[in-house]
Amino acid sequence: MTESVPSPSFPRGMALLVAGAFFMEILDASIIAPAIPAIATSFGVAAIDVNVAISAYLVTVAVLIPCSGWLADRFGIRPVFLTAIAVFTVASVGCALSTSLPMLVGMRVAQGIGGALMVPVGRLAVLRFSAKTDLVRAIALLTWPALAAPVVAPALGGAIATLGSWRWIFFVNIPIGLVGFLLALKLIRGEPAVPPMRPFDWRGLLLLGAGIGATLLAVEQVRADGTSWPAVATGVLAGSVLLAISVRHLRRSPSPLIRPAVLRVRTLRVSVTGGAVYRLVVTAVPFLLPLLFQLEFGWSPFAAGLMVTALFLGNLTIKPATTPLMRRWGIKRVLLVTGIVSVGWFGMLAVLRPGVPVAVMVLILYVSGALRSIGFTAYASLAFADVEGEELTHANTLNAAVHELAAGLGIAVAALTLTVLTSFSWTFVVLGAVLALSLIETVRLPGDTAAHVTGRT
Repeated sequence: MTESVPSPSFPRGMALLVAGAFFMEILDASIIAPAIPAIATSFGVAAIDVNVAISAYLVTVAVLIPCSGWLADRFGIRPVFLTAIAVFTVASVGCALSTSLPMLVGMRVAQGIGGALMVPVGRLAVLRFSAKTDLVRAIALLTWPALAAPVVAPALGGAIATLGSWRWIFFVNIPIGLVGFLLALKLIRGEPAVPPMRPFDWRGLLLLGAGIGATLLAVEQVRADGTSWPAVATGVLAGSVLLAISVRHLRRSPSPLIRPAVLRVRTLRVSVTGGAVYRLVVTAVPFLLPLLFQLEFGWSPFAAGLMVTALFLGNLTIKPATTPLMRRWGIKRVLLVTGIVSVGWFGMLAVLRPGVPVAVMVLILYVSGALRSIGFTAYASLAFADVEGEELTHANTLNAAVHELAAGLGIAVAALTLTVLTSFSWTFVVLGAVLALSLIETVRLPGDTAAHVTGRT
């Protein structure tokens, strides 16, 4: 049985460290995109060929997330987290010093190995050492990177590539990684599981990895300037079949890599299903907005990126209020109200036109970012409210894997909708309708759901 007794004090330092690692991992997944032309010129290859460096990282992270829980139980959270930071940092050096595209891709795979273990294992450490009454505070700290990094990355990556060299995109990880490693030596706790240890489920890893990898590779083929939809459909179909087979295996295996039975916990199930839909839609917005501002408004990439930072400001400034909101009104009410308003707010995104005053556009994006932050934090807080003991490892791994897939599918769904409808406005309307699906199971939750977590009586 794994260590599950919470520390009597809230592990704020540990949570902040893991949040910083989370921010670095998500930032690194997307910051490379604006530098693709510069990298292509440096290596003497076509710009489209550099996309494999992005795909290699994302697929590696997604494929290896399922084994993070087993490794944490087998070797202990602390050594796995420290190894992950070290691998990520050393691989960043390799990326920065790459002399060819194959070398860069190899180093990105190594980065992905570190990223796949760093965040899920770090989050597991925070969850294990946080009392249930501190869970909302912990989740609030752990969720802001997922909201901020995708918005900040394009502008930051473009600025680094424009003002300096694309290699600095990776060099900046080195001091962050070194500081993170030193802090982890002091802050991260977590011993190996007490024997007997469950055997490693190689078949589960291969099936899950192949399914997730095939799906995300298909999603990565989605392009704003032209997509081979038959290839995407084939990849998604193959991924879906493999994932269905993997679920069948996991349900029958005596020692599965991930235990699907944890979905019997109602709050976790709602977070995994409704939260995945929510994440899918939320991920699509930062993808669509820069295209809207450049293709329909005729703005420069810098101006478009600057406008999108209004989302980040909404994410950031509302964050201190998310915990008090859940303590005052309860998670169910916060999810319902935020969800309903968010669905309606996609109508506001749909009315964005070149003639709309800039101040109004900033306000619309700011509120959209604030709503994202509240909803994201509420779903994340709900996920582990009723999960106890050794089930926490399985719940954490399952939640991370499903949401990784949802984030990748969000871009594909947005691109497909935009291609079919040829209208940004109607695309936002459709996404709002998809978001409404996340409310179905939330409505059925009891009014006092997770009251022991929020402290609401």
